[in-house]
Amino acid sequence: MGSGIVEAILPARLGRRFRFVVVASWISNLGDGISLAAGPLLIASLTRDPLLVALAPVMQQLPWLLFGLYAGAVVDRVDRRIVLVTANLCRAVVLLVLATAIAGGWVGIGGVLVALFLFGLCETFADTTSSALTPMLVRSEDLGTANSRLFGGYIVVNQLAGPPIGAALFAAGMALPFVTELVCVVFGAMLVARITLPPLQRAGGASHVRRDIAEGVRWVWHNPPVRTLALIIVSFNVTWGAGWSVLVLYATVHLGMGEVGFGLLSSATAVGGLVGTASYGWLERHVRLVTLMRVCLSLEVLMHLCLALTTAPWVAMVIMFGFGVYAFVWATLSQTVRQRAVPLDFQGRVGSVYSVGVYGGMAVGSLLGGVIARHLGITAPFWFAFVATGLILASVWRQLPHLSQAEVPTR
Repeated sequence: MGSGIVEAILPARLGRRFRFVVVASWISNLGDGISLAAGPLLIASLTRDPLLVALAPVMQQLPWLLFGLYAGAVVDRVDRRIVLVTANLCRAVVLLVLATAIAGGWVGIGGVLVALFLFGLCETFADTTSSALTPMLVRSEDLGTANSRLFGGYIVVNQLAGPPIGAALFAAGMALPFVTELVCVVFGAMLVARITLPPLQRAGGASHVRRDIAEGVRWVWHNPPVRTLALIIVSFNVTWGAGWSVLVLYATVHLGMGEVGFGLLSSATAVGGLVGTASYGWLERHVRLVTLMRVCLSLEVLMHLCLALTTAPWVAMVIMFGFGVYAFVWATLSQTVRQRAVPLDFQGRVGSVYSVGVYGGMAVGSLLGGVIARHLGITAPFWFAFVATGLILASVWRQLPHLSQAEVPTR
């Protein structure tokens, strides 16, 4: 029975090496989920300044904007297993220093913000490498299943299991959640270290980082399907970030759900995401990819409209559950299409272009959403997102069939 469960979750056709990658990802994501709750609790215990509290997520995302493209170039030039192991060990060092400072009573808000920046820097390299590993280990036709397993594990351990564990550990001792995350990260690095990667042909001659980065950006720009997909992802993250930036006020003020209700909205999204990733394999086998793309993007447009119109908490909960379903189907689908269309030696650089676009789009959208809400009301960002996503979808509707059929170009 146990082997049957393993086969259902991680089919043998994905390979033993990918199983190591998945388990390492799940364990590392459990640690990250623990810090999702413990990190804000630690900061709140050190300061009540809203600006300093708001700086925490910014400090962790900033390395993506500053070093994301550089990380992609490194991943395409250096042994990816070494990059991933090194990044995780560096994360472990940051956690060790932070936990020691907390246990010794030396920690301050400035030190925590610096630690978050360094942790985000390590995460930039680790996540970029992880995305580039999957196409090396899994056949093209199995990439959808492989990515759904990675996303499914992320939802279960990072979004659902990790935060309550982190909060409970923090209540037992402020340093405990960070020590636990340290153990998870080290264990994940040990699993990755056991993997042997297939040989990867790399560019010869002397390397220059700026040249490599420019080469990756040019590759994206001159490949129409990949370029269109990148533009969709950036623009939809701007609109998503606009609404998400005021979601806490939308839940507590507009819907009157209170702090617990806001947490329930996030949980509904995570549960929906679990349903979406669990059903992805069936959807990919029975529904054309272009149809999946059009349905997911159309639902995104409708979600913003429904959130702008409703004043009923239970309706918002249903909407957020549905959002989780199609958002993670779209995330799995878009990553799979990109990985199938990009040569192995460009996976790191192209993936980093996407990541910079995602985080940059969210940052721009969050700022835009705050300005719109301040002047036009809490629901205004959702109206903005509805109109903008509708226009974007209309402009790319005819191009979506080409995206779904994108393949690695001959070189």
